[in-house]
Amino acid sequence: MEYEVIRSGRRTLALEIRAGRLLVRAPLWTPDAQIDRFVREHRRWIEARMEKADEARRAQKLTGEELRALKEKAARVIPARVAFFAPQIGVGCGRVTIRAQRTRWGSCGRNGNLNFNCLLMLAPPEVLDSVVVHELCHRREMNHSARFYAEVLRVFPEYRKHRQWLKENGEALMARLPD
Repeated sequence: MEYEVIRSGRRTLALEIRAGRLLVRAPLWTPDAQIDRFVREHRRWIEARMEKADEARRAQKLTGEELRALKEKAARVIPARVAFFAPQIGVGCGRVTIRAQRTRWGSCGRNGNLNFNCLLMLAPPEVLDSVVVHELCHRREMNHSARFYAEVLRVFPEYRKHRQWLKENGEALMARLPD
């Protein structure tokens, strides 16, 4: 099985399927033999994810009109969800921007501005809410520490389940963006 290794200062091995290619993210010091063994041990997971990636590439692309409609709907729905959850977290925010992004579901700038992907409108409402809560919690913690996730789970106890849905189905949603 072919793969590309990306070494960095991370602490653990991780697998990623990106554009139909297998990427292995590894700590700088990891021996090649350990990486090969890790890939072999996760072969079934890799094959299943590659199959999903192939399905995603064959997904029907959104038309320009459909994408505009999705952005308009997101511009109505997402700010309302932000307004609903912000008081529960005890934070405010700056501008809420809707985009059609290929790699992110949401982001939070240091200035308090929030960005969300319009493709969230194609996900179940609870998945959208999980992303909104995640980004709003960055107004308290600009990291992914244990304290950050404790706050996310306090407000949205089923967060992990909906994050998993996005991990499993998100690539297919993003594949629907026009080329």
